[in-house]
Amino acid sequence: MGHSEYDPGGKDRRPWNAGRKIGAKRALKPQQVWAIRFWLDHERRLRDRAMFDLAIDSKLRGCDIVKMKIGDLVRGGQVRSRAIVVQQKTGRPVQFELLEPARNSILAWLERRGGTLDDFVFPSRIDHANDISTRQYARLVDEWVIGIGLRPEDYGTQSLRRTKASIIDKQSGNLRAVQILLGHTKIESTVRYLGVDIEDALHLSESTEI
Repeated sequence: MGHSEYDPGGKDRRPWNAGRKIGAKRALKPQQVWAIRFWLDHERRLRDRAMFDLAIDSKLRGCDIVKMKIGDLVRGGQVRSRAIVVQQKTGRPVQFELLEPARNSILAWLERRGGTLDDFVFPSRIDHANDISTRQYARLVDEWVIGIGLRPEDYGTQSLRRTKASIIDKQSGNLRAVQILLGHTKIESTVRYLGVDIEDALHLSESTEI
């Protein structure tokens, strides 16, 4: 059941966040997205490639990614170009577009995976009737970023959610559009969520002459 902070044995326990970087995780850059795709293809990780592409395009939280069912993504034997999911955290629907790379990788995985429209897209290895856990999803993301030489302390499942939103924000500056895509109820949440990476701020500072 775990130790209380007042238990004698609790003093000897290592803090859960020891050695971990707490706070917002970095969004992936476009070249890092393609590097992970290349690495997953090279490792022949069909499921993980589909999961990664879905996470990038959908901009969904991990809890929503793992709960996706085949029927959410497939219609008439084809992967939808646009899908809609009700978010677990907010109970609000969010719509997203699946681009061709994602549609192709998801279709390749589903053809291999099989199943019915009511089955989970990414089933648990232990019990195929259940979905993969969010903890396992987080472990997989760690493996992906390590695979291309990034520090797992700097990236996580939220990095995948932030990636496309961050790119859209930088290219268009349209926070309202990003708010809708992320399913945020308030624009202030989107501003806080996107933030500004220290690395990006330093780059802007170094490239600005006065």
